[in-house]
Amino acid sequence: MSAEKFATIYARAAKRKGSQEKLESMVGKPLTTKEVETIGDDRFLAEFTKKVFQSGFVWRVVRQKWPNFEKEFFEFNIEKMLLIPDDMLEKKATNPDIIRNLNKVRTIRDNALMIQTIQESHGSFAKFVANWPEEDIIGLWDYLKKQGSRLGGNTGPYALRYLGKDTFLISQDVEGYFLARNIISGSSRSKRSLTAIQNTFNEWHKQSGRSLQEMSQILSMSVGDNYIPA
Repeated sequence: MSAEKFATIYARAAKRKGSQEKLESMVGKPLTTKEVETIGDDRFLAEFTKKVFQSGFVWRVVRQKWPNFEKEFFEFNIEKMLLIPDDMLEKKATNPDIIRNLNKVRTIRDNALMIQTIQESHGSFAKFVANWPEEDIIGLWDYLKKQGSRLGGNTGPYALRYLGKDTFLISQDVEGYFLARNIISGSSRSKRSLTAIQNTFNEWHKQSGRSLQEMSQILSMSVGDNYIPA
C-alpha cells in the first residue's frame, strides 16, 4: 500500500472528531521563521534540558520542580553554564530541589557547548533552527542527536515542537499509520524509515499547503483511538 491523499486523511479525522470545526480547534500551528529567530538561546537549552529530564520520568514532577532548575542553572544562560567546573556540576546534581541525576545534569553543559558552537557560525542557535528547511526536518533531528547530548528519539523533536519550530512527531499513532500502510517496516527510527516518512509529509504538504505540525496532528487524529468523546 501507499499513503492516502491528505484530503482523505483530513475527512476521516473530521468525521472522527465530529466536524471540521472541532478538528480545526484541536490543531495547533507552528511559529513563523521570524518568530523562531527571536527565541533566546537560553530557552532552547532550557527546553532541551526539560525534555531530557522528562524522558523516562514523570513529567508532572519535572514541571513541579522546574522553577528550581531555572534557579540552579542560572536560567540556562549559555556562557554561565559553560563556566561551571565538573565539581560544581556534580554538587548541583545532588540538590534535592531538582531531580538528582548526574548523567542528565551533565547534558546541560554539553548542550550549552553545542549551542555556543552554532552561535559562532550562525549568530544564534535560534536562527540556525529557524532557517532549517522543513522539507528536511529529519536532518535537524539527526544534528541534535549527533551533536547534542541525549537529544535523540523523540526528545529533540518534542523540544522543537514546544518551541514553535515546525516539525512532525512520530507518535504511536503516526508510527502505526506508516507501518499499517507498509510505507515503513521495522524501526521507525532507521534512516530508511525516516526518509520515507519525511517524503510522505513533503508530498502531503504539496497537496494541502499545511505545516508539518498540522499534518502530523491531523494524521494522529485520523487513526487509532482518537475519537471525540461522546
